[in-house]
Amino acid sequence: MIDQRSIGAFLRELRQAQGITQEQLASELGVSNRSVSRWETGRTMPDFDLLIELAKRYGVSVDEVLAAERSTGMDTQTEESLYRIADYTNNERDAFTKRLHVMFLASVVAFAVFVALYLLGLAESSPYEFIAGVCLGVCMGMLVVGAIYTSAYGSRIRAAKMRLLHRKAA
Repeated sequence: MIDQRSIGAFLRELRQAQGITQEQLASELGVSNRSVSRWETGRTMPDFDLLIELAKRYGVSVDEVLAAERSTGMDTQTEESLYRIADYTNNERDAFTKRLHVMFLASVVAFAVFVALYLLGLAESSPYEFIAGVCLGVCMGMLVVGAIYTSAYGSRIRAAKMRLLHRKAA
């Protein structure tokens, strides 16, 4: 079982051994120093791609971080597999974001059609009443999706995307 507090203490120990501050580490990883603090106190765990970056930064394996102790390390094939998993996860998040953008654009178009029908006075006559209802339904559905996306889950998706972009630029 993974013990977040032990992992946090291990991450703090590794950071301090390298003589860097939480602010410096946060800047390197493209996260807030508050996130680093939460990891080191065991309140939260870094995302998987960040876990790999931390292990690489500190010169330890991901397995050592998860075990919260130094060991003989893992082989390079396992580590490469973990990198591929992290890349796959980030690619999936990027694809989700693109789909969300298409849905948002459809919502804007649907709202424009609804407003046009309403302003022309056609929104209450058949068959335009049905079209106006569908357009309004699309807009409301997008509001719900937008609320979910802008929640804490959405901010984690955006943070992972920024980390991926930061890693590709480096």
